[in-house]
Amino acid sequence: MNHPLPHSLRSDARDNRMRILRAARAVFGEEGLGAPVRAVARRASVGPATLYRHFPTKGELTAAAFAEQRRECRAIVHEAGADPDPWRGFRRLVEQTCELHAHSSGFADAFIASRPDAADFTADREHALRAVAALARRAQRAGRLRSGFVVDDLVLMLMAHRGVQEVPHPDRLPASRRFAAYVIEAFRAAPAPGAPEPLPAAPRLGPVRSPYGTGP
Repeated sequence: MNHPLPHSLRSDARDNRMRILRAARAVFGEEGLGAPVRAVARRASVGPATLYRHFPTKGELTAAAFAEQRRECRAIVHEAGADPDPWRGFRRLVEQTCELHAHSSGFADAFIASRPDAADFTADREHALRAVAALARRAQRAGRLRSGFVVDDLVLMLMAHRGVQEVPHPDRLPASRRFAAYVIEAFRAAPAPGAPEPLPAAPRLGPVRSPYGTGP
């Protein structure tokens, strides 16, 4: 006769699963899909047996981790579109999308390339682009977003943002936030009244070079 697990054990199992998925996204994001599963277990503070109990194969683990990332992408687009202030929603969309991409370090691209049949990426992309286009129209009608903006500009932004993934991990998120701040200013219809908003702190990415010699 099968007996249901005690509620506390079910809760522990759920917590372990979520820790494993968070760890998988972090590890695969930092090191790529070639990172060993044991590295995920160490990051999640669980034993390999616990990890394999939830995800018997590495393929199942990567698929589940990417599914979490897809859900986060959809949530970002939904929350931005639901904001009654379309410019605030648009800014949030840019900031949070860049931050998500900074953490992924090419994980999404690598997963799509290695598992083209794993999910309906085309449907996700088309849904997101339609939602972004609707938000952009609202922001343009409010006079906050440049009239010439088109959704392809956001795609172009994400293509340029991929360069941030080459930044050493400790500086990647600060670099992404500064990049997003510059992009938002480029998309703004007119300068904000009053003093300009301060930019996020700039990470030191390497020696500064100039035609007059090497900087400090």
